[in-house]
Amino acid sequence: MHELPPTLATAEKVGVPVIEVSHVSTRFGQAVVHRDVSLTVLRGEVFAIAGGNGCGKSTLLREIIGLLTPTTGTIHLLGTDSRELTQSNGRPLHRRFGVMFQHGALFSSMTLAENVAVPLREHTSMSADVIRDIAALKIALVGLPPDSAIKFPSELSGGMRRRAALARAIVMDPELLFLDEPTAGLDPMIAAGFDDLVLNLKRLLGLTVVMVTHDLDSLWRIATRVAVLGDGQVMGVGTMEELARSEEPAVRSYFHGPRGRAASLTHAGTASQRD
Repeated sequence: MHELPPTLATAEKVGVPVIEVSHVSTRFGQAVVHRDVSLTVLRGEVFAIAGGNGCGKSTLLREIIGLLTPTTGTIHLLGTDSRELTQSNGRPLHRRFGVMFQHGALFSSMTLAENVAVPLREHTSMSADVIRDIAALKIALVGLPPDSAIKFPSELSGGMRRRAALARAIVMDPELLFLDEPTAGLDPMIAAGFDDLVLNLKRLLGLTVVMVTHDLDSLWRIATRVAVLGDGQVMGVGTMEELARSEEPAVRSYFHGPRGRAASLTHAGTASQRD
């Protein structure tokens, strides 16, 4: 018999590893995506996975949450092998994390409120009235107006769709929140507002956040630590301040291009805001 995931009571302490990726390699046919990737995410931090296009950021995220299986290596999520998420005994673990996929991935035929309520309908036996009330609460929590609940995704702006997807990701009160390119395609002001929202929700709900992004402004604003992927490997892990001083050529090229220099100057001295 497989062991159930550890209870919330046994995993409350800040700084306890909640995700452990060990020697993961990933191949699709002849294409090598990851080569011996290892990293650890600690409870209470905003951990970002960064790197250029095609470096395997989103693939690694999908492996962590059990949507893909690495070729070799192991991934433990809240103390459980992520491969067990595809099995019947993995259902309790699904309740403990929320995922916001790139561009929101809302169902176009459902209203905003119906989209937010999907996990509650799938994973609980709550009444329709209770589900409606919880969905309304989460919609308000992400800063959307009450009248947006009856609108369809096509009637929402890009920023509102991201907030709706975030409301759906937190509707089950998860411990872990996964964000896949949350600010991609948003204008800088809306992206900054979304970053602030993520930090506020982290503090309010006690979340651990894992974020896949190539948005350097977001990395400086909210990331506690960052893992930089390149050539299928982890090229460096640390705070933005530490990585900006790295002598590793692949890391320097990522952080010291024109956009990287501009972001570092804009956000210098912001580490305390991420705590």
